[in-house]
Amino acid sequence: MLFPTVQFALFFPVVLALSWALMSRPRAWKPFIVAASYVFYAAASWRFCLLLAGITLGNQAAAVLIHRTADERRRGWIVGGAVTLDLLVLAVFKYYGFFTQSLSRGLGDVGLGLPVPLLAIALPVGVSFFTFQAISYVVDVKRRLVEPASLIDAAVYLSFFPHLVAGPIVRAREFLPQLASPRDPDHVAVGSGLALIGLGLVKKVVIADYLARTIVDPVFAVPQSYSGPDVLMAAYAYTAQIYCDFSGYTDMAIGLALLLGFVFPQNFRSPYRALGFRDFWRRWHMTLSRFLRDFLYIPLGGNRRGKFNTYRNLFLTMLLGGLWHGAAWTFVLWGAFHGAGLCAEHALGGRVERVPKWLRWLITFHLVVLGWIMFRSQSLDLFWQTVERLFAGGSPTLWSLPVVAAVVVVIGMQLLPSRGVESFQVWIERLNPAVMGVALAVLILFAAATVPGRGVAPFIYFRF
Repeated sequence: MLFPTVQFALFFPVVLALSWALMSRPRAWKPFIVAASYVFYAAASWRFCLLLAGITLGNQAAAVLIHRTADERRRGWIVGGAVTLDLLVLAVFKYYGFFTQSLSRGLGDVGLGLPVPLLAIALPVGVSFFTFQAISYVVDVKRRLVEPASLIDAAVYLSFFPHLVAGPIVRAREFLPQLASPRDPDHVAVGSGLALIGLGLVKKVVIADYLARTIVDPVFAVPQSYSGPDVLMAAYAYTAQIYCDFSGYTDMAIGLALLLGFVFPQNFRSPYRALGFRDFWRRWHMTLSRFLRDFLYIPLGGNRRGKFNTYRNLFLTMLLGGLWHGAAWTFVLWGAFHGAGLCAEHALGGRVERVPKWLRWLITFHLVVLGWIMFRSQSLDLFWQTVERLFAGGSPTLWSLPVVAAVVVVIGMQLLPSRGVESFQVWIERLNPAVMGVALAVLILFAAATVPGRGVAPFIYFRF
């Protein structure tokens, strides 16, 4: 079920009204919100609900066993088993086809064309997000950062529909304490929630989808059919599109959670004003960045064992982070590209600071754009074709005023002084909730007018 759809517009007001009515009675509210979240998820496929329930039961059992076990070695074995099972879920549902096809192709290339069994397995929506949250839950219990929740609290945490299918990745120690006391409808941040929902709606429906259907999808499908300037504009447009699409979803998710009485962590902070790869990952998909840092980079050894091991750990972390985004070699290449960039920055150290800020920004931004070309390309062959076309001549035919304006606004807004932007956001959020509700209704009507007959496109991160 997509947020900006009629289906969700009918679903959420009913859930919100009943949620506010039941907030003061947690014993009734918790089963209700779990049921509502499963209804939301079942809109994609009821079979996916069985997987989500299995993940919840398995990790809850592991968390309880870890908490009851005093021996550290046994605690490590239990958490290792739970994490292995979670990763097996990802391996089967997300990577089975990718690895079997790659193996079959590799065997064929060396003259060993052995048949490899290939099954058609549907990818559950959001599987990468709720399995990562399940992993964070059992690992944080093992580290004694949080105690095991009750089964119903664990079910609320892993199924809570605002962040179920595309994040942000909310840690157990951030969410579970909020379940300790009843939510109070009188203290819900209605203004902030409505403002974020409206902002996310504009980002997704008005900007991201427009750029996708106008220039991004046509050019990246057949880059060899377009001139160099058009391919360049498509790369800039995708840079704006993926930010608006993903941060738009995050804004709506955080806003919906606020209306239900819960606070989610920030996930984006003007990523296109970054002055390096490390700065970029402090600003882009921040909840994933810290997950990779805490559950992969640091366990690998972090920067504690010399420069070579530090570079290895950085590279492996980003390589696996790229693979997490999708079962394709383009995602692996994208992760390796960012890993190499982080290693290069680390090796250069303080010498990077001597480069003028404007030049560091310019270089970083265009390296990020190059990375997005890898990310968007459907195959490695199409990626190389797209890069080749960047240097081709020709006249720009797709540089329309709306496209250029959308790209400039999305990127330019992130370059404005953060204090001014934050002050404006605070002013918006302090408006009367009734005024905010009317403004949101107007925005919905405006956004609906921009939607083509085929409806709203799925969020990019739904397939991750």
